[in-house]
Amino acid sequence: MKKYILLLLLFVFAFGQGMAQKKSKRDYIKSLKIAFITDNLNLTTEEAQKFWPIYNSYEDHKYTEVYKEYKGIKHLLRDNEFGEVSEAQAKKTLEQLITIKKKSLELEKKLFEDLSDIMPSTKILHLKKLEDDFNHKLLEKLKKEYHNKEK
Repeated sequence: MKKYILLLLLFVFAFGQGMAQKKSKRDYIKSLKIAFITDNLNLTTEEAQKFWPIYNSYEDHKYTEVYKEYKGIKHLLRDNEFGEVSEAQAKKTLEQLITIKKKSLELEKKLFEDLSDIMPSTKILHLKKLEDDFNHKLLEKLKKEYHNKEK
């Protein structure tokens, strides 16, 4: 569970940084993710026609209901400002983080339920693995870019 939370936070930070630069970066990452899922999920034509509207809706809701809300509080988690956080602010922020995490899980549960009507559970589980693989590759790429900038 800790690993999942860490990956989610890292992914959110990665997206947060990209959002600050340009919306086109978000679109670029989204197109890479779509290509990665398309290449690896092996959907039938019928599954694909039903899958993409559901998945795109999920991604849009996740962005508006999770990432944007997290972006509003992530400044408190930065090292240089962290010492200035009061106990009341910390409690409020922790409650917000829990709410965001719950929303994320609710959205994922709804996605799995919606997809179960159009594809087998094995493909839904494979989708989850592909999302994790994509996020890992994205983080590795960002890490490499960061280390190249340091040189």
